[in-house]
Amino acid sequence: MDQTTPDTAAPLIRNRTFDEIALGDSATVERVLTAADVQLLATLYGDDDPQRLDPACAASPAFHDMIGHGMWGVALIATALGTRLPGAGSACLEQSLRFHAPVRIGDTLAVQVQAIARDAATRQIRFACRGVNQHGVLTIDGTVEVIAAAEHIEYAATRLPAVRLPDGDGRPLIARALALGAIRVAVVHPCDETSLGAALDARAAGLIEPVLVAPQAKLAEVARKAGLDLDGIATEDVPHSHAAAARAVELAAGGRVDALMKGSLHTDELMAAVVASATGLRTARRISHCYLMHSPAYPRPFIITDGAVNIAPTLEEKADIVRNAIDLAHILGVTTPRVAILAAVETVNPRMQTTLDAAALCKMADRGQITGAVLDGPLAFDNAISAAAARIKGIESEVAGLADILLVPDLESGNMLAKQLEYLGGASSAALVMGARVPIVLTSRADSRESRIASCALAALVAHRYRLSPP
Repeated sequence: MDQTTPDTAAPLIRNRTFDEIALGDSATVERVLTAADVQLLATLYGDDDPQRLDPACAASPAFHDMIGHGMWGVALIATALGTRLPGAGSACLEQSLRFHAPVRIGDTLAVQVQAIARDAATRQIRFACRGVNQHGVLTIDGTVEVIAAAEHIEYAATRLPAVRLPDGDGRPLIARALALGAIRVAVVHPCDETSLGAALDARAAGLIEPVLVAPQAKLAEVARKAGLDLDGIATEDVPHSHAAAARAVELAAGGRVDALMKGSLHTDELMAAVVASATGLRTARRISHCYLMHSPAYPRPFIITDGAVNIAPTLEEKADIVRNAIDLAHILGVTTPRVAILAAVETVNPRMQTTLDAAALCKMADRGQITGAVLDGPLAFDNAISAAAARIKGIESEVAGLADILLVPDLESGNMLAKQLEYLGGASSAALVMGARVPIVLTSRADSRESRIASCALAALVAHRYRLSPP
């Protein structure tokens, strides 16, 4: 956890004294409840209520789905009073609050405090408090008695500590990869600042030992302009990007590197070299892409597949896409992943091929053609990730609301879903291509530094598993 430090670059914050607060004055604090918030509060309070920590239990009819502790709403009221109105120097004397509705993971709670009575002799102010979610549903209300400060207090905003909870087997993704040691990665044509910087960042993080496969003159010019140091880093000089892809694949096939990482060349160019019959990187499986997503609105990491390689997969190709995702989930420590096969509806419709494919995949799992996971589908997206939505529609399923893997109908829907979650839903991601003899880091030019490093960590976990059990 990072240390709390004053943000000296931020403007000074000033409280409001008793004399400056009139009846009717109000302030609002708004925040989204995340799975990490729920887990952190449970840890602080020692509250092991399964409704907050066990998705399977919370999905049962006896509960209301995964919900936050009522004190989270109370804490937001305290935040509004302590930082907005009156602000610093105030002290709470008494509170009377009522809880009207649960706050679920992913809900946005807006809490308002409003001055409704004041006593000049004691500097006491009574505030009416009210919290509503994004649907306008009242979740908490009541009153709080506060003593306001008599004098102004000014202070710089404080950077709050960053709290990171473990995932997977109890350790963060990068920590798990670091514990296994760095892997050798052929970075294919990293001839722009973004891709070259990503490789060097992953090296600095201790995750990879890069082998830069690119025209050396071009590579040196990129490094010079970006101020990047290539001393001590292995390089392979090739004339152009096509040759870089071919040479990187040759290194992987010969066991000289453990993984591939896409640089500034086009995805098709790299993948064409990977799937060429003479390279030796092909397996019996169809190659496919997996997004590993962490969303604040969902209580566990999950995989979206395939959003980058297979454009419109057939039933047979979908079976391999599922198998690849199951393998990745196993490597991440999910013993029996739950696979939701997504469609626009949750019933089989002969006019909708996606629903027919979903039914067939489930039967393939029943017959042992797909193993190591529990499959269900077709499921609409809301039913796949929300047990409450599934109950409303009368869906009884081991997967609904608990999915670890989301199999999308096609590349377009998968790509849009992942990027919507990332850009609008605050999700973080790592990306990897599975189904070849080595993992392939396949990120977008717009991906963040954090996403690229996480993708390298994911590749390291897979590469170490492949050393023990080659695909």
